[in-house]
Amino acid sequence: MERGATLAVCLLCWSCSVVTAIQRADMFPYGSLSGDSILTEGDDETSRVLTLPKPLYFYNSLFTQLYVATNGIISAQDLPMEKQYVDDGFPTDFPVVAPFLADIDTSGGRGQIYYRVTETPSVLNKVAQEVHRGFPDAKFTPTHAVVATWENVAPYEEQTRTNGPSNKVNTFQAVIGYDETDSYALFLYPEGGLNFFGTRPKESYNVEIELPARVGFSRGEITYLIFSRTEGPHYSVTGDEQSVKNLYQVGNTGIPGIWLFHTGNRYSFDNIVPASIGGLLATSPTGGLLLDTTTPEYSEFDDYPDNTFEPDNQPEDDYPLTGEDPEFQPAPAGGDRPESPRPASPDAPSSPSEDTGRHMSHGNQDVPLTSDPRYNVEPAERQYVPYNPPEAVVERGAQQEQQPQVPLEVVNVYPPHRNEPRLSPGGHVVSVDEEDVDFDTGVIQYTTENKETCARFQQQCSQNAFCSDYATGFCCHCQPGFYGNGRHCLPEGAPQRVSGKVSGTVTVGSTPVQLNNIDLHAYIVVGDGRAYTAISEVPEPVGWALMPVAPIGELFGWLFALELPNSQAGFKTAGAEFTRRAEIIFYPGNQHLSIIQTGRGLDDHNHLTVDTVVSGSVPFLPPGSEVSMNPFKETYQYYPSVVTSSSVREFSVVSAERGSESFSFQLKQNITYRDCTHGNRGAALETLQITMERVFVMYVKEERILRYAITNKISPVGAEPTGTEVINPCYAGTHDCDTTAQCIPLEGQAFQCQCATGYRGDGRNCYDIDECAEVLSSCGAHAQCMNLPGSHRCQCQSGYEFGYDGRTCVDVDECSSSPCHVNARCINGLGSFQCQCQSGLYGDGFFCSQQEGQTVRPKSQCEQHRDSLQSGVDLSGELSVGAFIPQCDSDGRYRQLQCHGSTGHCWCVDIRGQERAGTRTPPGTAPKDCDRPDEPERPKTHCEQHRDGVQTTSPEGYPLLGVFVPECDANGHYRQLQCHDSTGHCWCVDSRGQERAGTRTSPGTSPVDCGRPDEPERPKTHCEHHRDSVQTTGPEGDRLIGVFVPECDANGQYTSLQCHGSSGHCWCVDSRGQERAGTRTSPGATPTDCDRPAEPERPKTHCEHHRDSVQTTSPEGHPLLGAYVPQCDANGHYTPLQCHSSTGHCWCVDNRGQERGGTRTSPGTQPKDCDQPDEPVRPKTHCEQHRDSVQTTSPEGYPLLGVFVPQCDAHGHYTSQQCIGSTGHCWCVDNRGQERGGTRTAPGTQPKDCDRPDEPERPQTHCERHRDSVQTTSPGAYIPQCDANGQYSPLQCHSSTGHCWCVDNRGQERGGTRTPPGTQPKDCDQPDEPERPKTHCEHHRERSQTPSPEGYPVVGAFVPQCDANGQYTPLQCHGSSGHCWCVDNRGQERAGTRTSPGTQPKDCDQPDEPERPKTHCEHHRDSVQTTSPEGHPILGAYVPQCDDQGQFRPQQCHSSTGHCWCVDSRGQERAGTRTSSGSQRVDCDKPVHVAPTQRPESVCERWRVSLIEHYGGRPDPQQYVPQCEPDGQFSPVQCYGETTYCWCVDQDGREVPGTRSHDVVKPACLPSVAPPTVRPLPRPNVTPPPNADVTLLYAQGQKIGALPLNGTRLDATRSKTLLTLHGSIVVGLAYDCKDNQVFWTDLSARTINRASMVPGAEPEILINTNLVSPEGLAVDVKRRLMFWVDSTPDLIESANLDGSGRKTLFDTDLVNPRAIIVVSSTGTLYWTDWNREAPKIECASVDGQNRRVVVSEGIGLPNALTYDYSSGKICWADAGTKRLECISPDGSGHRVVHSNLNYPFSLVYYRNHFYYSDWRRDGVIVVSKDSSQFTDEYLPDQRSHLYGIAIATTGCLSGSH
Repeated sequence: MERGATLAVCLLCWSCSVVTAIQRADMFPYGSLSGDSILTEGDDETSRVLTLPKPLYFYNSLFTQLYVATNGIISAQDLPMEKQYVDDGFPTDFPVVAPFLADIDTSGGRGQIYYRVTETPSVLNKVAQEVHRGFPDAKFTPTHAVVATWENVAPYEEQTRTNGPSNKVNTFQAVIGYDETDSYALFLYPEGGLNFFGTRPKESYNVEIELPARVGFSRGEITYLIFSRTEGPHYSVTGDEQSVKNLYQVGNTGIPGIWLFHTGNRYSFDNIVPASIGGLLATSPTGGLLLDTTTPEYSEFDDYPDNTFEPDNQPEDDYPLTGEDPEFQPAPAGGDRPESPRPASPDAPSSPSEDTGRHMSHGNQDVPLTSDPRYNVEPAERQYVPYNPPEAVVERGAQQEQQPQVPLEVVNVYPPHRNEPRLSPGGHVVSVDEEDVDFDTGVIQYTTENKETCARFQQQCSQNAFCSDYATGFCCHCQPGFYGNGRHCLPEGAPQRVSGKVSGTVTVGSTPVQLNNIDLHAYIVVGDGRAYTAISEVPEPVGWALMPVAPIGELFGWLFALELPNSQAGFKTAGAEFTRRAEIIFYPGNQHLSIIQTGRGLDDHNHLTVDTVVSGSVPFLPPGSEVSMNPFKETYQYYPSVVTSSSVREFSVVSAERGSESFSFQLKQNITYRDCTHGNRGAALETLQITMERVFVMYVKEERILRYAITNKISPVGAEPTGTEVINPCYAGTHDCDTTAQCIPLEGQAFQCQCATGYRGDGRNCYDIDECAEVLSSCGAHAQCMNLPGSHRCQCQSGYEFGYDGRTCVDVDECSSSPCHVNARCINGLGSFQCQCQSGLYGDGFFCSQQEGQTVRPKSQCEQHRDSLQSGVDLSGELSVGAFIPQCDSDGRYRQLQCHGSTGHCWCVDIRGQERAGTRTPPGTAPKDCDRPDEPERPKTHCEQHRDGVQTTSPEGYPLLGVFVPECDANGHYRQLQCHDSTGHCWCVDSRGQERAGTRTSPGTSPVDCGRPDEPERPKTHCEHHRDSVQTTGPEGDRLIGVFVPECDANGQYTSLQCHGSSGHCWCVDSRGQERAGTRTSPGATPTDCDRPAEPERPKTHCEHHRDSVQTTSPEGHPLLGAYVPQCDANGHYTPLQCHSSTGHCWCVDNRGQERGGTRTSPGTQPKDCDQPDEPVRPKTHCEQHRDSVQTTSPEGYPLLGVFVPQCDAHGHYTSQQCIGSTGHCWCVDNRGQERGGTRTAPGTQPKDCDRPDEPERPQTHCERHRDSVQTTSPGAYIPQCDANGQYSPLQCHSSTGHCWCVDNRGQERGGTRTPPGTQPKDCDQPDEPERPKTHCEHHRERSQTPSPEGYPVVGAFVPQCDANGQYTPLQCHGSSGHCWCVDNRGQERAGTRTSPGTQPKDCDQPDEPERPKTHCEHHRDSVQTTSPEGHPILGAYVPQCDDQGQFRPQQCHSSTGHCWCVDSRGQERAGTRTSSGSQRVDCDKPVHVAPTQRPESVCERWRVSLIEHYGGRPDPQQYVPQCEPDGQFSPVQCYGETTYCWCVDQDGREVPGTRSHDVVKPACLPSVAPPTVRPLPRPNVTPPPNADVTLLYAQGQKIGALPLNGTRLDATRSKTLLTLHGSIVVGLAYDCKDNQVFWTDLSARTINRASMVPGAEPEILINTNLVSPEGLAVDVKRRLMFWVDSTPDLIESANLDGSGRKTLFDTDLVNPRAIIVVSSTGTLYWTDWNREAPKIECASVDGQNRRVVVSEGIGLPNALTYDYSSGKICWADAGTKRLECISPDGSGHRVVHSNLNYPFSLVYYRNHFYYSDWRRDGVIVVSKDSSQFTDEYLPDQRSHLYGIAIATTGCLSGSH
């Protein structure tokens, strides 16, 4: 029997059998009785190395050991910390087998993890059986198996002590079987074994996101070229949460819950191969077919009922399935057609014949049946029947029918198999052919022809996109000129409109207000990022209250923001289909508002459709309030298919009732969209920043319209320009391009305006292109083109519809809807159909009757239609007054002419009563003759489209006054006379609607007779062009004051006297409008009489202008050799004979300076007599034209050196020998000037005799072709030198630069042989010496010397200077500009060292002086905007005055108003010191007396004054000064100096706990209520620890805590936070007892920092460069040094305590360094290295000498290290051995203090006790050295890992210094 037949029988058998999910008893044996080892409990544990008796092949690499980890993986190498992989997707950078990779935590007895390697026959036999079932052709007999089981393990959950852990646990198993050549992996998921499907990232930063578990394999990084690494292949089984849920219900071995994969082979293995036999679950008997469909990347599976989950827990399906195979859309089970089946695509056919057997109804959902397995290299014969989800699980062996099973989607398999076609995903997709289905038996034959390719799914792409096939699927990409995500594309540069509805319920105060689908419209000017949003019909109470909710309109700002470099607006990411969810919390009222905005795609006019639902509550705002919001910036985080952001905004409300109030709200949002993961996409975005530069909100009560206007820019985070940087107008939004144009930035401030796609013009004025009229559309046959602004769309004609591809119009099969009589036959035709009565019957096909005996004819469709309306009720039961009633003839058919009795309109209809296009006539006109066939409908003319496309209303629905609407005649052509209704102007137009010049008349005057031909139009004069080109209005339409507009007389000539209307100056001009010297008069003076002849000065002649314009010096001031300067006589005329001083050529010119033909003579020959008349000019020969066309000067007027000018003889022919003067090369040419092969000679050699005939030509060598291909007309080009045989000369030199170098026989430069000009070239015959690799400086220098793309040397480029070792010389100078500066060893300029040309350079050997940072006054002064965006000065702006130290001057004055006042050190005005203009100023050095009527100073003000006095009158920026309100009360928000470190205070000035913030956005604080009566406590940035002699400091993520010691006991009651460091991960801690300072490493910010432990101290960053993973930290109190380890580059470094003097101590023989301590008394450094292969503890002296190993035996993961000063021993805590041990530095006195620790991380010793941070308990544990017992513990309320700990004392302890 053939294998195909066998498969069919198997399928039939399977369809009759029942297979249930595996039970736990079906798993491989596990547990202690099976010989398993048990993994230690914890959150991030890794097993001891599992050494394999024989190595196994994973992929095609050999491994001898494995590790089992807590987080659901098995690895072939030691694992990093979980933070480096557990929250990341595939691939990992180390080898991984992942049955369930997630953040798992077995702490507290929550589950066990078992593992072993075994040779037990029963286990090996079971592995062999499963492999042979999944891979029948495999010849595999396993010799060993690795079994790893995760039983009842729980997810890691951040929780406080008050919340218990969840009860969700998972059980799963992985088995790896292998022999000498192959390995296979089994994943087993028993029924009920999966109860959580993902975990939250630990560092989620409050983003509500859960990462689904990753299931699959990763080879890890692969080394190549010795030092390089690349990403290896990987294979993903799951792609989303739903596919994880399906794991135990689906399998690929025939049994659900069992998954089998071929994972390695000794000889050749590209990627993982899955087994391919379906597994079926037992289900209730419903019948149904076993069918298949494919799911392209853009689709998502619908969730299907899962018997382990409640329906309420099902995830919301944001994006319905749109990508099913349109050829196979399954019908419901049992063959019944659903009432409203969801199509596979928007245009998918839905006729019964096509739908049969395509969808099945499962519950209330349409369920896709199987997925493409994406990667499968097994034979087609082994395809399998897909299987269905369970509704009722029964015992295995019961006989029941099956339903189709939703499969697990297999995605992201890399790389594809080498021998597969590029566009195939590599799997066999099962398809169904209806002819092969026996509907009685359910037996189905399968084929393998369906593929996920563009050919099948191109209709999902925009009509302005192209589709590309990739190995794993297809993607859509927008065509050039369009932008978007490929599914939706819009014309670049064109403005965008948005429409939609707003609904929901908003509670204002306590009043709920319903919004019932009110209109939303938005208009976005993409060219400058302006977004205008209007919501109409908003009820008044909610209208005022929604004004602060600008985030409604911010969505459109993100979608179409102005893009700065290296960024992209949201539409390019999300397209037009997305869901945005935003949550807003208002403060202080704590109201919550939810916003859901759904993008529905683009409508027929290419406008975006977005529906908005708002629900929740908002603060009440009084009617008439004004809301203002400051500009702000927001960071958007990009993940696959989701974008998130969160921010805090402040806004102020001004009302008559309440005055000015400040509020804030917190916004959290995410935007989900469909992403295409196929193809070679660029680097994924991580973060982008939106800058909202202007935010304007208002509610118009009279019109009930709510408006938001926002100006948006998008850029990389931190890439926005500074205030002093010059911004290109394209990026600033200050260009003058049309709103339908794109601004293209050029160099500097230059830019270019380019009309958007679909528009035409000069960029400043653009007009829509009518693609339909100009036959530019893409519409095919049977389609009609409809013009749209900037685009067009195609619409199928009647009787046609869009086909499968969404572009081609195909015939509608009307017969499929059975329109004919039951006794008639329907005949479909192109665009129509016919009904014919059967033989023996008569009628029109819609009604058929017998020829005789028929008494009652049933009602026809027309009669039923008519009678239903004549009864006064329509089909829906509504009264139909004024409704159209169709007219039927005697046979019941529709009359061809139909008329509406109420309106008088008439039209023709077809036999179905459908109106025939183009036949409708208005009342009073003659109806159409309906017997005549339809004429093809005339398409709209250009005039009609112009007229209909004019926008007469604004985006918000206002009428646009003054809009010109063109008039068209009956034929659609432009009327010759056009008039503007608003202005009254009239003019004549041509056939294209273009105004005919000179025909415009003003209102009230008689229009021109447009029938008369145009009179010859006088062209505009220079004056009129000048006058009309002057721009008198700005980009916003406001009048530009001060612009000079020239005056022209009636003939268009300049009037002789010109005056400036704004300034009053007047002057005389000549006929060209040029000012006549000496004629300008000031305003008020008598103007000059311009009719008097100009005195003495003769104007320059053309020759003199020419002569004076020649550029004879370069921009740097060097003389330019070779420039031609014309010679003029005494009257300024050209001398008849002109000569070139550099070349020696001479020639005659006419009076215009033009050369007279045939008069040029070569240097050294007799010049022509220019007084003789010209002889008849012989036409120029080819040689002369060549010679004269050579450009010898650049466009800027510089002579081009090295240009080849051909030599011609007296007759104009090429001289047989040609030479280039610059290089000295010579060659022979033929009569066409073409070089004769083999005749070129190098400079200094004997030229060829060009009169001798050519010898047989040797073919050109590589060198000769290279040489001849060089463009010799470009100056400075390098021309290779070839020897007589055409080979490269060993020594090559560049004639322009003077550099020389040696080359090999291919002409490639030999490294290290290049010499600069003037030095001795290398001896190229000597062999190469070993080359020192180029340094950074030498690379930099070489790049700088690279010529331009045209081959010119780059003049003025800075070339760095390197010393003999290739390092940067400390002093660098720019040869062209003369500036000099000092650099560091990386070539970076040292600040403050640059000197101007001619001044003494800095001494670069002296250390840098610290640069003073800007003060508050200088920041304030420099931030004041003194010019508008258009460059106009802003009058009235106050600019503060600062002294030399940058402090505020005591007295400040306003230059515009004249007011003066005194200020304090922060620039705050001192009460009672303001004086008006002209009055006596207050002496600011004297105290100001408060008038008796004024209130007394408040506590805040008194405390402020006393602190300022304490600081000496001028507090530093880092010193705290209280901030007081105008009424003297404490400001609710207090900040530390000029920093962003702020907090809230109560009415007494005391800090409100939990309000500290280090963000740019200040915390939202409530104002104080009553004035304080006592002096508040000081508010330092560092909260000093309680008054205790000894404090234990501990690092916990983003804070440093202080825990006082009471003796040796931990005093938890007095614990508090010392420092809050938002966004940080503090790891290492150290304490300096001399200066009372704490030092720490920050793993997140990659910095080392310190802060003084005194009130008011500010954290200080010491080192922030070249750190990757700084962990352990130690301080040498005696030597004032600090030491740290960097665990990624594996370094130990040191520096002074201020961060200076940094150096690397050790960079070799380190693998995983962590803890480090220093013993100051002995000057010894100790550190740990937890290298799993060879862990050790080492020591060395503090200067890096005498390094040695202290301990290397009996340790595992030595995380923690300390020094026992009492005994002089080194002590460590080991997370691997779980022991606390001590040893003397010489190796003696070893002692185990404790042998059962949990998971220690850091350790410190104090008074016979050890204190360590424990990751299992997430607290501090105390162990007595004497008793070896636990004596105390401290568990913080907030549970998270504790890292470094340190002891802080009021003085230095004995032995610590």
